[in-house]
This record gives sequence, C-alpha cells and structure tokens, in this order.
Amino acid sequence: MAKLVLGWLAVLLAIVFGVRHLWHHPSNPEKPFVSQLSTKTVVPDADVALLNEASPLCDQTFADYLAATTPEARNQFVLNPVVTAARMAHYYSLNPLVEIDPGTLSLNKTAVVHLPGRRAIESQWSASDGRLFDAVFVEENGEWRLDWDHYVRYSDHPWALFLAGGETDHGEFRLLARERLTEERKNEDSISIVLYPPRFGYAGETGSQSPEFLIKRDTRNGRLLDAAFKLERSGGSVFGVSLPNINPEDMIRVRVKVRRFEIDGVRRFEIDEVVACHWYSVDEPGVEIPDQAAEN
Repeated sequence: MAKLVLGWLAVLLAIVFGVRHLWHHPSNPEKPFVSQLSTKTVVPDADVALLNEASPLCDQTFADYLAATTPEARNQFVLNPVVTAARMAHYYSLNPLVEIDPGTLSLNKTAVVHLPGRRAIESQWSASDGRLFDAVFVEENGEWRLDWDHYVRYSDHPWALFLAGGETDHGEFRLLARERLTEERKNEDSISIVLYPPRFGYAGETGSQSPEFLIKRDTRNGRLLDAAFKLERSGGSVFGVSLPNINPEDMIRVRVKVRRFEIDGVRRFEIDEVVACHWYSVDEPGVEIPDQAAEN
C-alpha cells in the first residue's frame, strides 16, 4: 500500500511540474505589445519636454470642452474662438451636437505636430463603446485650445446633401480620398480619385463614395495628390507626425474645394483646389512637391 501511494504521488508531482514547465516555456512567452511605430520613432528632447509640460493642459481642455453641453459653452475652449463661433453655429445647424462623456475616454497616444511656424499636440483617444477620436491642440494666448475644425472634420456643408444637389453649388470639405486603379493608371496623364465623408468617431468607416474625379497629374492639384498617396503607401505621414495611421486603408485626408454644376441636365462635380492633404487648420499642403509643380 505504501508503494502504491508513493507511486501515485510521484505521478501527480510529474503532472504538476509538467504543467508549470509548459506555462513558462520560452516558446509561449507573455510579452507586452510594442507597436512597430514606437520602436522606430525617436522623439526629440524638445518634443518630450513640450509633451510633459502641455499634455495635462490639453487633456483638461478636452475634458472641459466635452463636458460643455452647448456650442456657446464649448466655444471658449476652441482655437480662434471669435472666428470659429460663426462656423460652429452654422455647423450645428446642419449636424447634431455629439455628446461624449470624458470619463469614458482613454488616452492612447500623443505626439508633437510641427506645423508651419508653430508646434501643436495631437492625441488619440478610445471610448469605452469602441469609438476612436483624435484631437489637436494649439497654444493661443497662453492657453492650449482645441483645433475644432480638425476635431469635427468641419466642412462648409454636409457632403451627402451637397452631392444630392443642395442649395449651394460649391464649398470646402474635409474628406477622405482614395486613388482608383493605381497600377493600371500609373502611366496615364490623370489621376483618378473618389472622395468619402469620414464617419465621426469611427475611424475605419466612411459614408458613400463620390463620383470619380479625374485630375491632371501635371497640375498642382495632381502633383499634390500624387505626393500624398506616395507618402501614404511608404508609411509616412504629413508633417512627419509620429502617430498610428487611423485612416481607412489606402485613404488619405484632404481639404478640397469642390464645385457642382449641370451639363444637359446631368449633375457633375469638379475639384477646384486641393487646399491641403490633412485636416489641420493650416493651409500648408503637408507634403512636399517639386517647386515647378506649385503652379498650374
């Protein structure tokens, strides 16, 4: 009987040891996730200092903005509040005021954005319901204020209404652009793109696509779009900002001036100007193109 008990004890010890060995085996290690971006990016000391100093102030501005329940109350936390007030009133007359509980947000990542003549701070946030938001803050009169136009993806008019033939026949829009038939058309004299409205809070989703736009490659608009799509395909970003790309795959952000007109009763659209290949409130294009491409 003693031999039998000792035998069973030996078997049990072997099982326990084997399970522990398997749990801690080097072939199944528990490693913290490190994004590919963070392993390649070296943040300058000046940017680190700015983030340490200003990030808490930006976070407080964002929380105060979200806690405000009216456009008038939110206006005090935005960049260029006097000028922005009229756009806010116009925008919210056509779009709902989205309410977000700041207590449901988690900060994912922040980075310094080197805009022309100034530095800004951009942050990405996740909500408990799965939504994703990005917000940009710029120092103004000693306060860090929200770039409201960037945050809400401000356009002069709702894109769907504009396409459907609303009252106005032109406007400036913040949209997502996708190049069509990239390889098939690479030797053509024009670039083919379609435009999509972003869905606020759902970075991977868009609204319905526009009709096709054909833009001559040898114009400023064409060269600028070409450069922006090449930058996106190479994994780069406008102004070199070191944040994960949250745009839908193969799409870039654009600010464009679009005109609607009719020919023989057929509704048509034309891009008058590609203002920038980003949504920041600066008119610099965000990507470099040859000097000779700056003129149409």
